[in-house]
Amino acid sequence: MDTLRAGVIAVQGDVTEHADAIERAADAHGVDADIVEIRSAGLVPDCDVLLMPGGESTTISRLLEREGIDGEIQAHVAAEKPVLATCAGLIVASQDAKDDRVQTLDILDVTVDRNAFGRQVDSFEAPLDVAGLDSPFPAVFIRAPLIDEGDDDVEVLAEWDGNPVAVRDGPVVGTSFHPELTADSRIHDLAFFDELEVEVEA
Repeated sequence: MDTLRAGVIAVQGDVTEHADAIERAADAHGVDADIVEIRSAGLVPDCDVLLMPGGESTTISRLLEREGIDGEIQAHVAAEKPVLATCAGLIVASQDAKDDRVQTLDILDVTVDRNAFGRQVDSFEAPLDVAGLDSPFPAVFIRAPLIDEGDDDVEVLAEWDGNPVAVRDGPVVGTSFHPELTADSRIHDLAFFDELEVEVEA
């Protein structure tokens, strides 16, 4: 069986849930997923795909810079390797978070507003029509960021209430919601197995 080396940025956030989701998606394609939790530099270059979970965006960006992981993620994207960035991961991946405390990676050509959908108590789940999926995805929004501007090359995959909540920019897919908090792994499938060529080791 082929092996997909999937790195989960593990400085903060939903590491286990993302690992489970990529394993389900890989298994559906007959691929074995080797999950690597990334907390220090030196691991990203060996990964086929990367996941950037939610959490607290200012903390995540600070730790990525401190550990020297930020430049490795940027090099991963420059090599056209897939990334899935969710919620706070989307904020860190963006071009501009409208907050000087967040040191963005500029790997996703969008501008975001942090916590635009409200506080933790304003969290909600909604059936979301996503380009490439044949039925609605049960999207979980928790203190979700708003994607309020994107470059012409950014493809909008889904909208909620007139606002983009899932986008693709080359090898990077970003979502405002938490796809890993459901048993539905189709967003991970879309990010890593749909349209993008993923080279795996035999």
